Amino acid sequence: MALSALFLDIFRANALLVASGDDLVAPLGLTSARWQVLGTVAMAPTPQPVAHIARDMGLARQSVQRLVNELVDAGLVDLKDNPHHKRAKLICLSEAGRRSFDVIHKFQRPWVDGLAEGLETEKIAIAAEVLQSLRARLEQRLGDQAE
Repeated sequence: MALSALFLDIFRANALLVASGDDLVAPLGLTSARWQVLGTVAMAPTPQPVAHIARDMGLARQSVQRLVNELVDAGLVDLKDNPHHKRAKLICLSEAGRRSFDVIHKFQRPWVDGLAEGLETEKIAIAAEVLQSLRARLEQRLGDQAE
């Protein structure tokens, strides 16, 4: 029962997080979804194809492809040839994408600091550990079902 209540709180928090993220990046012509993909591309150690980005984000390849297409149209990411696969292009941050990501980071810091105000660092770490454990269990179950 406690886990079910936690899941409901996670769903509600996620909806609020997405809405708040949309408001935060709207001045840049972005949405939370585009921001997530842009951030994943920006933080990747090397350019990745859409399928790898989708896997890392835990999303469907098709939805990430749509977002990548939107980011390409906006000039925030570039597609490069992939030496390992002819059709699966590598997604790279463009110069405009880097500038946007830097601006987002400047917007994000005070927003996150405001949300964290009054919260104990130890409790945040415990919450992160619980979420990581739940995610790992869910990933394991999905992997078992796919076999």
